[in-house]
Amino acid sequence: MPLTMNREVFITCAVTGGGATQDRSPHVPRSPKDIADSAIAAAKAGAAVVHCHVRDPETGAPSRDPKMFREVTDRIRDSETDVVLNLTAGMGGDVIFGSAEAPLPLSNTTDMAGATERVEHVAECLPEICTLDCGTMNFAEADYVMTNTPGMLTAMGGMMTELGVKPEIEAFDTGHLWYAKQLVEDGVLDSPALVQLCMGVPWGAPDDLNTFMAMVNNVPKDWTFSAFGLGRNQMPYVAAAVLAGGHVRVGLEDNLMLDRGVLATNDQLVARATEIIERLGAKVMGPQQVRDKLGLTKRAPVG
Repeated sequence: MPLTMNREVFITCAVTGGGATQDRSPHVPRSPKDIADSAIAAAKAGAAVVHCHVRDPETGAPSRDPKMFREVTDRIRDSETDVVLNLTAGMGGDVIFGSAEAPLPLSNTTDMAGATERVEHVAECLPEICTLDCGTMNFAEADYVMTNTPGMLTAMGGMMTELGVKPEIEAFDTGHLWYAKQLVEDGVLDSPALVQLCMGVPWGAPDDLNTFMAMVNNVPKDWTFSAFGLGRNQMPYVAAAVLAGGHVRVGLEDNLMLDRGVLATNDQLVARATEIIERLGAKVMGPQQVRDKLGLTKRAPVG
């Protein structure tokens, strides 16, 4: 296929994530204040969108406490930093089985919640965007399954649409894109949709360019897509996404390093992505340009 480079690119910064990275770098923010401060710094460095998880401030373990999401979003809004808020809704679908010989009962670390509970913080905080992990898959660890059934996705997606919050479809493999298109066809999600292509996450789509282009070619032409790769492939995927016609995501959720042996901060990763985009001859979009492009509405939270 001919090269169709994107000339106007927005950067999403995935600020902290929900993985067990909190003890691998002192720059991974834990408390709501630290997460908000890091998001604000990323926005000032050029990120138009900040994608936020929350963590237990003491242990750094991932959390889905609505009060912490509210504190993060309030702090960002109160700072008067203009940035598009994107909150995860991926928590609450974690099934951890027992051993291969005794898979049941499930581990006590299993965290399964209903659709309303998984979207509770989104309904309260009213970000412009929230994520919708569009499928079930084996996810890195031996006995962990990321669980998002068609029924759950229909329920959650319908709630997001009714709230006026745009779902960012997280596609970890080609089948997730297939079902995303079905959700649009069924009227659960609005079209044109927004997609994040998640490359190299074990055991989803590998991050080779043939697989990446297969994913890109399965995104409907009128949809907007962004993409990321993990670890040392984060910055190469900045270039790959732009060259394939998409937008980019960087941040400490996906990569902890700026250079070999040099731990990164979120704003440094955004600054590096900005340099790559501009050296390719493209322009970095601001938050209001992203709202205009995606039809987003900046709103105040409930209560």
